[in-house]
Amino acid sequence: MVQGFLKGKSSFGLSILALMVLLFPWVISNPYYLNVVNIIGLNTLVVVGLNLLIGYAGQISLGHAAFYGLGAYLSGILTVSYGVSPWLAMILALAVTGLLALIIGIPTLKLHGHYLVMATLGFNIIINIVIIQWDKVTGGPSGFPGIPNLKIGSLVFDSDWKMYYLIWFFTFIGIVLALNLVHSRVGRGLRALHGSEVAACALGVKTEVYKVKVFVLSALYASLAGSLYAHYLTFISPKTFDIFFSVELVTMVIVGGMGSIWGTLFGTFFITPLPNILHFFDEYKDIFYGLILVLILIFLPEGVVVALRNRYLSRRQGISQTSFHGES
Repeated sequence: MVQGFLKGKSSFGLSILALMVLLFPWVISNPYYLNVVNIIGLNTLVVVGLNLLIGYAGQISLGHAAFYGLGAYLSGILTVSYGVSPWLAMILALAVTGLLALIIGIPTLKLHGHYLVMATLGFNIIINIVIIQWDKVTGGPSGFPGIPNLKIGSLVFDSDWKMYYLIWFFTFIGIVLALNLVHSRVGRGLRALHGSEVAACALGVKTEVYKVKVFVLSALYASLAGSLYAHYLTFISPKTFDIFFSVELVTMVIVGGMGSIWGTLFGTFFITPLPNILHFFDEYKDIFYGLILVLILIFLPEGVVVALRNRYLSRRQGISQTSFHGES
């Protein structure tokens, strides 16, 4: 299956991405820019999973900041409070987050439209309240410090440069797996589900199973990114995982393009640095976010990358038809 799509356009895109990832630190060595790109890598990992759920399966979630936070807090608590190895803590965090997503997903994904959005939003709020109120375990509003860095043998990932390669390794693997999924039979089933759940059922797609599985998968993406975030910054606080971050994640999906894994990269590279660029207008940054979202939904509802791709394909098709009629 992997070999199948690697023969196509995806293999060229992945090769370019891998080359850019490898060369970037040698071109830009400023730690500040590396830190920003590392956060973009973490957000990309979360948004790739979220795009599978929203863009391909058509199920909108405003609760993925909670899964991101669960991955971060579970890794932090297990390593600091219980002395568990960071890598084992990440695996346990993935297992717990996946199980919780399964428990939440089975009843929640029976809902449709605004009801599903409200249910996932409520889940995010509950997790955030638990993190804040359970201060003996989570540190409460003050945050949870002292999380150890990841290490392999004597190699400790304790700098932006080292974490850059680790974060983008996992992000690259996440993109490859997502591309593999969307080019498979399951991916076609998810697109059919997005188009019409009734029609997908009529075609034999197990829509309920598909929705739950892609929900759990997207939660695992978020959990992995959260664990990497915790071991990268060594400090976490509830503010990072509130509902506003969930809105930012959905905005990244919409701006890049729903149903486009490559659009995810554009969305995260465009939205993530905005707080740093707009720090002079910190009080008004939410207005900028809202304005961007409104403009995209009005003029490019399919997202920037998908809109550009569709226009390119339409223009190319028009040129081909013109050439055909000219030859006739």
